[in-house]
Amino acid sequence: MSQDRKLYPTMFNPLLLKPSRPLPKEMAVIGAGTIGPDIGYYLKSALPNTTLHLVDIAEKALKAAEERLTGYANKAVDRGKMKPEQAQAVLQNINYTSDYGAIKNAGLVIEAATEDIPLKQKIFSLVEDTVSPEAIITSNTSSIPADRIFGAMKHPQRTTVTHFFAPAWRSLPVEVIDWAKADREVVDYLCWFFAHTGKAPIMTANAICFMLDRIFDNWCNEAAYLLAEAGAARIDKVAEEFVYAGPFFVLNMANGNPIIMETNTLQMEEGAHYKPASILGSVYRWQIPRPGSKVEVPAEVKGTVRDRLLGILFSQSFDIVDRQIGTKTDLNFGCQVALGFRRGPLDVMAKLGEAEVKRVMAAFLKARPGFPQAQEPLASYLDFKRHVLVDDLDKVKVITIRRPQAMNALSDEVTDEILAVLKEFADDPAVEGFVITGYGNQAFSAGADIGKFPSMLGDAKAATQYARDCAKVQVFMDKMNKPVVAAINGIALGGGLEVALRCHGLVASPRARFGLPEITLGILPGIGGCVVPYRKWPKGAELFHQMLCLGKQITAKEAQEIGMVSRLVDGYGELIAAAVEEVKKLAGNLPRIQEGPVQVPPVQLPDPPMCGKLQLSREAVGLLKETIESAAAADSLDKALDICYQGFGKIACLDAAKEGIGAFLQKRKPEYKK
Repeated sequence: MSQDRKLYPTMFNPLLLKPSRPLPKEMAVIGAGTIGPDIGYYLKSALPNTTLHLVDIAEKALKAAEERLTGYANKAVDRGKMKPEQAQAVLQNINYTSDYGAIKNAGLVIEAATEDIPLKQKIFSLVEDTVSPEAIITSNTSSIPADRIFGAMKHPQRTTVTHFFAPAWRSLPVEVIDWAKADREVVDYLCWFFAHTGKAPIMTANAICFMLDRIFDNWCNEAAYLLAEAGAARIDKVAEEFVYAGPFFVLNMANGNPIIMETNTLQMEEGAHYKPASILGSVYRWQIPRPGSKVEVPAEVKGTVRDRLLGILFSQSFDIVDRQIGTKTDLNFGCQVALGFRRGPLDVMAKLGEAEVKRVMAAFLKARPGFPQAQEPLASYLDFKRHVLVDDLDKVKVITIRRPQAMNALSDEVTDEILAVLKEFADDPAVEGFVITGYGNQAFSAGADIGKFPSMLGDAKAATQYARDCAKVQVFMDKMNKPVVAAINGIALGGGLEVALRCHGLVASPRARFGLPEITLGILPGIGGCVVPYRKWPKGAELFHQMLCLGKQITAKEAQEIGMVSRLVDGYGELIAAAVEEVKKLAGNLPRIQEGPVQVPPVQLPDPPMCGKLQLSREAVGLLKETIESAAAADSLDKALDICYQGFGKIACLDAAKEGIGAFLQKRKPEYKK
């Protein structure tokens, strides 16, 4: 069994798991202090029709929690993220109470009280005596192993740790702890439940501080030790190379000094080198500017601080991988989406290179002896898939794009990983085909990252070659002899849709939407989007004109009516099952994209061309129209695709592209002059 399979013995994508029980009708959160109300708000936002019991012995805390949840909902309405009736449903059926008897019918209970083992054990004794034997009971502890909390319970098999990150209503990850007495059914259900309700569960071994807290606590503790070398403001400034906010800024936000003292004291069971810095016990708030502020740091000081911060980051990362506390994929992913790292720690290592990592670790070992070092060659820590999960269903490889923090947007690295999986199993007789889908219930893929394109504006040759290079996975699929089916679980836009278009079949959720909005940025879909739809589904030509030239999105039903989607299937698991069935159906009878010229109706557009209230560039739309018509007339698919690549190169030289991309990067509405 691989290291990853020890933590994920069933599925890597939790939404592929079959839930063993229905969603709970009643839930409870114990503790109305710092994070409990936020967990409650997440639960009610995701499942507004359920009843939530928020329990605390302090009436003041319950009143403050009610005010906080009401404030969250009102702010969501004010910002247009929630309709008033939705906010009302979220705030209804919340019982703020000190009576444990109120939770007797709760199917899920999450404890979020103080990090105190005797207190937690007392709470769980009360909970276990109150709820049914089938209810699932979890703790939000960030550091205490599950066996120390639940070991004495009557039914420990229905318990585990589910560790949220602040703010719990918005932060994606939840660490779900795999411990010896927890039933696999319970752990799998929790992973499915969190994914279904919009989170990104991460399986972690039952070690002190689990995975991500080991990174965060020791990063902050090392920063405190570095105060002998530099002030807090300078340390935060050096850290900003790697994180969006330095350790002292985050400690201020979370009132985290006491937490680091507690967690690192606990980690001292693994060695005295984990001892918390004493200064953390005597400072309430750090005097530091906001992230991004100008702070002068002498080169020598910067070098010392940088090496020490990297040393502790790498040390903990090596230890997590070597002890199988978490997977390499989850370590990289979690550090970015939970802790605010710009890159995962293993990607930082890859960028620095082996010689520099060795130098950093040698310097760190000298300054801070005792901390874990790499047990394997560096290359073994860097060889893994960062952005896709690969599961097996009935001899079909299910490839899931996992970038929920970016609505599963594509990048060169993502498409390279998809291509690598297709190539690895294309000739494997044990694999009948492939399904490509997105993580979660919101997006198949919201498009492609801008990536290197801004640097190519004005350079037709470079932009044309970039389009060709980005099309590698699509061209490979065109020539495959095994079916690839796209399971469209949400929005599919831009580059994401261009991947789906080249699959041999598409199935979709009824809520899915499809769009090619590149023209709103003053560019065009350069990977085949101007070519393939007309050759695969000629019935939809008029719709494709509007999608390409006016940025129109179409519904799943419209896509089905033109033959683009074969089936509409509600429910994520059911959608993937339908995609697997489609793979079986297409095996040995793959539809191929038409080679010869195709007839398309004239492209007739309003003047000026508009996408909603946005006036588009006439010049860019004209070039897009010309590209569509020229590609349709081409006598081979390869020639048509080449016209598309060249069209992308030409449009990159227009003022519209410069304005559209510039406006996107500056987060403003573009203003096209011609």
